[in-house]
Amino acid sequence: MTAAANQSGRRSTSRRLERAGIRDVAAAAGVSITTVSDALNGKGRLPEETRSRVREVAERLGYRPSAAARTLRTGRSGLIGLTVTTYGEEPFTFTEFAYFAEMARAATSAALGRGFALVVLPASSRHDVWSNIALDGTVVIDPPDQDPLVTELYRSGVPVVSDGKPGNCPVTAWVDNDHEAAVLDILDHLSEAGARRIGLLTGTSTDTYTRLSTEAYLGWCRRVGQEPVYEAYPAHDPAAGAVAADRLLARPDRPDAVYGLFDPNGTDLLAAARRYGLRVPDDLLLVCCSESDVYAGTEPPITTLSLKPRKIGTTVVNLLIDAIEGVDAGSSGGQRAEGARLFPPRFRTAGTGPPPGTLMPTELIVRASSQRRSPRRTVSPPRSPGGG
Repeated sequence: MTAAANQSGRRSTSRRLERAGIRDVAAAAGVSITTVSDALNGKGRLPEETRSRVREVAERLGYRPSAAARTLRTGRSGLIGLTVTTYGEEPFTFTEFAYFAEMARAATSAALGRGFALVVLPASSRHDVWSNIALDGTVVIDPPDQDPLVTELYRSGVPVVSDGKPGNCPVTAWVDNDHEAAVLDILDHLSEAGARRIGLLTGTSTDTYTRLSTEAYLGWCRRVGQEPVYEAYPAHDPAAGAVAADRLLARPDRPDAVYGLFDPNGTDLLAAARRYGLRVPDDLLLVCCSESDVYAGTEPPITTLSLKPRKIGTTVVNLLIDAIEGVDAGSSGGQRAEGARLFPPRFRTAGTGPPPGTLMPTELIVRASSQRRSPRRTVSPPRSPGGG
């Protein structure tokens, strides 16, 4: 190949790699630059035929508006944040838990589907990254009562939608499950399976999920006349869960059924039961809240409660983007999940009362760990780990 031919080839490759600009789209479509901008952004009074032609030309040329241009035009960055503030400053890798990982994947997909990018951020606003990223809004997962990060974002005028009822936090809207109803269904399920003393493995945090689930259990105990049997531990610490499970099954008033609120509780309780020589489900019924497929293959398979994180992730992002774009929640630009209950159909603004919320359905996936072959009439005392 000659030097001239080689140079010509480089120029050709360079032209192919050049990104089409708005002027190229305008020239190819035979319209003005303003018309291209209006057509691609759904603005102006243009004939539908013109909008369609401009969009087809933009797609054919591979035109994509630059992020910088969009920020200058709309005042938005196209970025939304996602963070878990449940445990404050405590180290917590939330993607190691199936619920958070699935929720984040669904949220990312929903954001991209509406032209936004999702950024996962640390729990504290004191990190420099919060001040270095211009966010249009933020999703906060399970905020504790009076969460300082949520309060700071709200005061800054940044829309916040929470995965979890916000308690005293000033959010724009929230999405959650009916945790009281879910816990009561589980307790009734265990009672019907023959349980006579049901225990709970819970957490020490003040987020709504932990608080409402624990309160529902305590209320059920009062109603049926059972003394509460529970152990609490810091759920962000995986090692603490195994210790709490061991404590629960070592108690003199050992339960013959246990519901664990967190993902690792199923395997923790199963391991503790084996150490104490307890057979599941004959001596001990087990249920835990988890999205992990692992529990379908344990011995025995463990009954799990699903909080439907994919539906929640999609819903919180659609609500957040609706708030950013000024769309009323009653006519959301996103899809509303099947079975979701929305009340009331609006967003919260300063001084207008509590934020609106959406309740999502849960699903109890019943497996062998919570089904006895015959109801037990007595609860035998525990034996020492490894003892005869």
